Amino acid sequence: MSATKKKNQVTAPAPERRRELLDTAAEVFAAQGYNATTVRKIADAAGMLAGSLYYHFDSKESMLDEILSTFLTELWEGYDAVLAAGLGPRETIEALVTESFREIDRHRAAVAIYQKESRHLMDLPRFHHLADSQRRFEKAWLGTLERGVADGVFRGDLDVRLTYRFVRDTVWVAASWYRPGGGHSPEEIARQYLSMVLDGIAVDG
Repeated sequence: MSATKKKNQVTAPAPERRRELLDTAAEVFAAQGYNATTVRKIADAAGMLAGSLYYHFDSKESMLDEILSTFLTELWEGYDAVLAAGLGPRETIEALVTESFREIDRHRAAVAIYQKESRHLMDLPRFHHLADSQRRFEKAWLGTLERGVADGVFRGDLDVRLTYRFVRDTVWVAASWYRPGGGHSPEEIARQYLSMVLDGIAVDG
């Protein structure tokens, strides 16, 4: 074995360690905001020197991009599977909401960052892809709601854009309070939310 190859095997960053560092960075970004977060703060939270963190990542921007890209890639894998399943409008909404809560469970900090930071991050060249994802997200939800109105599944007087904003904000704001491992699974929380969104909370009569 050559000395160079042996050295590369010894010094190559372990994927598990990289994931741990990104998880730590996500929590710091979510708590303090992107602008207030520095590489030193992330390194302190990870229990390492800032210089050592640069061994894994070249900047805080690259860390945030990887955090958000990982979350959005997984989100769209789930969403695309739902949209390709040929479900009815109500069932599609139910499946999208459930998938959203599963992503909050898996990537709570990344969702919180996206909620708070995406609007101004989109102005940065590296994060232009967030705007593309936002357009896809809006198209999927609005298209499903419009299909439900046309099919008579949802009320004919429904303002689909207002409904989309209400459901979107109602679901994703949960990242501000949800903690994985709590008393309710993401599927259970989704069922409760869907009951309130689709059926209301008042008793008829």
